[in-house]
Amino acid sequence: MKSTHDWVVEQLISRDEASKWFEDVVPGLASLLLRFPSLLEDHYEKADGGVVRGVHTGLRLLESQEPGVVLLSQELVGALIACSFFCLFPTRYRGAKHLPRINFDHLFANLYDTYDEKLEHKLKCIVHYFGRICSSTPMNNVSFERKFLPGEHDCRFWSESYVSLCPFEVFKSGFIEDQSREALEVDFANKYIGGGALSRGCVQEEIRFMINPELIAALLFLPAMEDNESIEIIGTERFLNYTGYASSFRFCGDYVDEKGIDHLGRRKTRVVAIDALHSPGKRQYTLECLLREINKAFCGFSDQANHHHQQFSQASSPRECWRNNGDQEDLCGILTDNLSRVEHPSSSVQAMEGSCDNLLRNTRHMNENCELPETRLEIGIATGNWGCGAFHGNPELKAMLQWIAASQAMRPFISYYTFDLEALNLLDQVVQWIISHEWTVGDLWDMVVDYSSQRLRGETHLGFFNWLLPSLHHSSESSAMLDDSCP
Repeated sequence: MKSTHDWVVEQLISRDEASKWFEDVVPGLASLLLRFPSLLEDHYEKADGGVVRGVHTGLRLLESQEPGVVLLSQELVGALIACSFFCLFPTRYRGAKHLPRINFDHLFANLYDTYDEKLEHKLKCIVHYFGRICSSTPMNNVSFERKFLPGEHDCRFWSESYVSLCPFEVFKSGFIEDQSREALEVDFANKYIGGGALSRGCVQEEIRFMINPELIAALLFLPAMEDNESIEIIGTERFLNYTGYASSFRFCGDYVDEKGIDHLGRRKTRVVAIDALHSPGKRQYTLECLLREINKAFCGFSDQANHHHQQFSQASSPRECWRNNGDQEDLCGILTDNLSRVEHPSSSVQAMEGSCDNLLRNTRHMNENCELPETRLEIGIATGNWGCGAFHGNPELKAMLQWIAASQAMRPFISYYTFDLEALNLLDQVVQWIISHEWTVGDLWDMVVDYSSQRLRGETHLGFFNWLLPSLHHSSESSAMLDDSCP
């Protein structure tokens, strides 16, 4: 039977790359894992050193329907991902907590049992990431926020909105992650964040988790999203280039991320995960599903930090108010459960258990001196065909729903990447006509509902754009322009 070394050398990387991996990177990861307990201690000491009123930033489970924020150093994130890579996290209670898979064992098993080149290149992405952080430790921060939409946002709420639609720019080529403006970049997510990132998946969400591997840390402490929830992650660094999509995905070398750093020490890469309905078919035209999708997007696009006037303090000393110790204890259970049953536990594992005991003892009190920091910048939305690929949603409806949601969330613009999808060839024309007629959020929502009800009753089989354009042709003063473009 071949050794792991021989298998890696022959199947995945060259002998020179393997030499670097085993001589430099693996010892670097071992060192990082040995520092893990002290990194956790340091993290909680900083979180305990001061607090921000209403904002909790310490590492813990961010439970469903409980909005909250975790702020981690990139070094601690790297240690968490190293634990995942070496399959160190116990999994016994993760299903009960509705948490995604966190260890890499499924990716390894799939690669070994049924070789697939895209999986090999996913692993190459992670190997490259580890090589980078072991050669030069990143020194910035990453925040993970669970957002939820409280209250009722029913059809009347949307229909009666007089908010103007925001500017909408269409890009037929390019990718969301390459946009250069101040924008919130949409992750077309699974309700279990990361989707198949640590198994066979390799579409939009999984690719984003490969090129920005620090996103993987979210899988540790963020349970599945409910219909009124989203997840926003700020500060992850991009480490590599890629080509292709799905089966053609390939690692394509190093990438140096030159995005700026904000006042919290986070890179200005803002990713929001929103999960669309999976294979909704005809039911996507029901009012219930329309409301579910628009409210999901609205939750993701809303700037809840500004809305609630809750923000962080200085990045050099991230701080937290603990409501209770339950969240911390849950996380420590996930970190250390089953470790006591290991026959010969390593000193690192024992130190990890001791570290969790200490941090629980050291954070069982509240600090009342909370502060409110400076205001966030206005940030637009960079998105595309959300829920339209593997999830089989209607791309024309999804584009309109995202536009409505971004406008209601008072975002200053949408940059929309169609990936040259034929179904969206008329998108720019429709957008320009709507803007020229100064439609509001309510106007566009009513039109979407009207179209969907006709589609549901079988009164039309046209796509939304072809359904809309003839009616615009009859009412528009610019009918000559439409005559040239309408079928």
